[in-house]
Amino acid sequence: MELSNHFISIKKSPILFFTTKPPFSTKALTKPFDSHSPKLTSPAHSLQLETLKTLEWSSLCNQLTPFTSTSMGQSITRNAKIPIGKSKEESQKLLDQTAAALAVMESGPLDFSGIEDITRILDSAISGTLLTVGELCAVRRTLRAARTVLERLKDSGDCSERIAMRVFDNGCGLVYDQCGWNKCMKKLVHSSSTLLLDHPLVCAFAGRCKSSKVFGKDMYAPLLEILQNCSFQIELEKKVGFCIDCNLSKILDRASEDLEIIRSERKRNMENLDRLLKGISARIFQAGGIDKPLVTKRRSRLCVGVRASHRYLIPDGVVLNVSSSGVTYFMEPGEAVELNNLEVMLSDSEKAEEIAILSLLTSEIAESARDIKYMLDGIIEVDLSFARAAYAYWMNGARPIWTSEGCGGISSSGGDYLLSIDIEGIQHPLLHGTSRKHRSNILGSNSLNSMEVDEDSMLDTGKPSKNVSEFPVPINIKVECGTRVVVISGPNTGGKTASMKTLGVASLMSKAGLYLPAKNTPKLPWFDFVLADIGDHQSLEQNLSTFSGHISRICKILEVASNESLVLIDEICSGTDPSEGVALSTSILHCLRDHVNLAVVTTHYADLSLLKDKDSRFENAAMEFSLETLQPTYQILWGCTGDSNALSIAKSIGFDSNIIERARKWVEKLVPEKQQERSGMLYQSLLEERNRLEAQARKAASVHTEIMELYHEIQAEAEDLDGRVKALMAKETQLVQLELKAANSQIETVVQNFENQLRKASPDQFNSLIKKSESAIASIVEAHCSSDSLPASETDTSSYTPQLGEQVLVKRLGNKLATVVEAPHDDETVLVQYGKIRVRMKKSDIRAIKSDKKSKATILVPSLKRQVKQSFSELNKDEEVSHGPRVQTSKNTVDLRGMRVEEAAQHLNMAISAIEPLSVIFVVHGMGTGAVKECALEVLGKHPRVAKYEPESPMNFGCTVAYIK
Repeated sequence: MELSNHFISIKKSPILFFTTKPPFSTKALTKPFDSHSPKLTSPAHSLQLETLKTLEWSSLCNQLTPFTSTSMGQSITRNAKIPIGKSKEESQKLLDQTAAALAVMESGPLDFSGIEDITRILDSAISGTLLTVGELCAVRRTLRAARTVLERLKDSGDCSERIAMRVFDNGCGLVYDQCGWNKCMKKLVHSSSTLLLDHPLVCAFAGRCKSSKVFGKDMYAPLLEILQNCSFQIELEKKVGFCIDCNLSKILDRASEDLEIIRSERKRNMENLDRLLKGISARIFQAGGIDKPLVTKRRSRLCVGVRASHRYLIPDGVVLNVSSSGVTYFMEPGEAVELNNLEVMLSDSEKAEEIAILSLLTSEIAESARDIKYMLDGIIEVDLSFARAAYAYWMNGARPIWTSEGCGGISSSGGDYLLSIDIEGIQHPLLHGTSRKHRSNILGSNSLNSMEVDEDSMLDTGKPSKNVSEFPVPINIKVECGTRVVVISGPNTGGKTASMKTLGVASLMSKAGLYLPAKNTPKLPWFDFVLADIGDHQSLEQNLSTFSGHISRICKILEVASNESLVLIDEICSGTDPSEGVALSTSILHCLRDHVNLAVVTTHYADLSLLKDKDSRFENAAMEFSLETLQPTYQILWGCTGDSNALSIAKSIGFDSNIIERARKWVEKLVPEKQQERSGMLYQSLLEERNRLEAQARKAASVHTEIMELYHEIQAEAEDLDGRVKALMAKETQLVQLELKAANSQIETVVQNFENQLRKASPDQFNSLIKKSESAIASIVEAHCSSDSLPASETDTSSYTPQLGEQVLVKRLGNKLATVVEAPHDDETVLVQYGKIRVRMKKSDIRAIKSDKKSKATILVPSLKRQVKQSFSELNKDEEVSHGPRVQTSKNTVDLRGMRVEEAAQHLNMAISAIEPLSVIFVVHGMGTGAVKECALEVLGKHPRVAKYEPESPMNFGCTVAYIK
């Protein structure tokens, strides 16, 4: 069987089944998904599996299942067999693949819909089982879909290279995307046309990564490398498509030359046979031998129906069957015997030819099975990369970077860090996932889907909803360089075990290429083993007590751990005599100090916290506990030692006070020189100082936020001025054109009337008609000429003194019209207002407007002038008190219009009490009957926080400005 130009020719049609072993070895390919660590010995492997079970790794892997796109990927995540890097390089490669998948997702999701798990089909082909038409079509669909995935990745890489820089004449560049993925990203001040591939904005656009990454074709290289050596069997896909119509699940005539001939002959034979039997059946019907003509098939042969009483109408016929009632015979006429024989022969030949074609395609798939399986492994790896990326997107994850032995991080910046572990605001991923589901239920079906994030939040680090409490509580994990053992103390249910588990899970996630649910950029070392002893290992079957099981597990950990391992031990050496437990714990910690990268242990033994004083490689940490609420805060205090607070907790739940007091005396006897009391007082003072500093930091951040909001509001108003001027000029131009058109129309009417009258008038009336027409035209021109337009000449600026409320021309603003809001000072400066912007200008930069009619703004009531001058003079007297900027915004404005007097008084009192000290508040009371205004002035005059207030401004009637102490 060989592929020709148009047919698969089958000269000899053998049935190609493999009855012996396959023609090649089907050894599994080297893309395992179940290895979790470097090559493990049997004890190490079993200990690592126990650690994964303790850290609930399978539950975390199950969180990835909804984000996978193929059934193979779902199977891997459900069985917790996602790949974990065996070395730092492999883990880095997994992280790069996740980052590349995030970048591809910016242009839309990758389509894996056509990819099926055809492993069983390939195994059947290898074993020699004939594949069906449906199975062959499944192979073809998978090959085509896999090739589409590769093409999409290549297109994404090519398209990313078209990001360019356009340079404007004013030196401002605009980064834009020629592919149309997003709108313009950001204006950048740049003087050259160099491609800004490493600019942070471009990096943020490339993917929701929180670390800088070069944006270009290299970003997609980690994904392209997975599939670059895969064979997508294009010829095999074309061959299956040439031979089989997958929509109809049918082998096509063109599959082979012999099949086309057989089907053609069979078609002609069936037409002849059908025509013959229909003619015979019609004659039988006409002779009354049947109710209606009947041609049917019995025993794989075509025949006609006839009544038993009229079987003589087919004298040479053969009875093939009889109806159940015996009334109807199904007979094959003698003329149809030869044609039926030919039909049976051709049908058998067609089936044999189809089996031969299926055999050929099955053998070719078996020969290519190894390459197809390798390609499937690559597709699974790509699917898992996109699942990790979608998971990172869903939880707003941050990409971790590695710190080396010298605490230098592997990052593009190349900087060194003082911490070997620096993870800020991390949440346990299992608790984080539960919290997100809970929040989704609270928000309801109208809220955004977890994968539908607003475009503006692409660069945001993620903030919890104001309506939903932050759970789980994020913690900070900070371990200094050179630290080998961290001893965590603190009360029960304070979060020691959960914090330790969070560190272990974070280490495994980073090794597996997963982003962490943390803030900023997490930094941690790469650990070859993560070994944990958490929980009760009591075993009746192995005759182990709690302490025995605990010590047995630690013994195995000491045998397996290396100088690159992370060891987590919960409640070290608990469950035995305290003195012996402390001694054994100290010895174990000294051993871990010399043999592992980092060991984190929790304990209630206060003596273990003293190891730090003798060896700098030890570090202490404590879980924070609020003595006011007697509840844990779940925060880690690094460098501190924690108290168990057992006596305080016992007292809070109503324990007998005599027992508590007796226990306190015993504690004082056990701890020499009241060392515990002093450490507790010091601990409390440190907590108070930390809380005070945090409050100051929050206040400073709040002030900074308000200033920035005010700045952006003013900036937006300033940027809008040019647009408003252009719109006004366009409107004025349009009005002028309309007036000109109207004037022309009126003049044409006058001229037309003049010509009509001229034809009828006598010569002595010509002069009067001319004068009358000229007078009409002059009146039209005069009516459309502006009498109060801007003058051509300017007044002498040296002797000119602008007046309060007067409209003037400001040279620095491009000769724009502005209003004088403050009388000139001795320093020759004038405060003017342009739109919503107030600015102080030099007197020499201000020119008067020459016009016949004064602007309404210059015609002010003298009494109002005196009030304004008086208010400004009072303000100048108090210049030493620095209030906030006198700029009216929505936040410092209280609108009392439309309220009743009592409601207005209450509303104003609340607003004054809530505003920040040394602020300015604008009270809008309107004109009206004056009742609300009188109420507002009375409240402002009596309120203790009001330093002073100004009456209504000539430029802002109905508004009173108050200054808050």
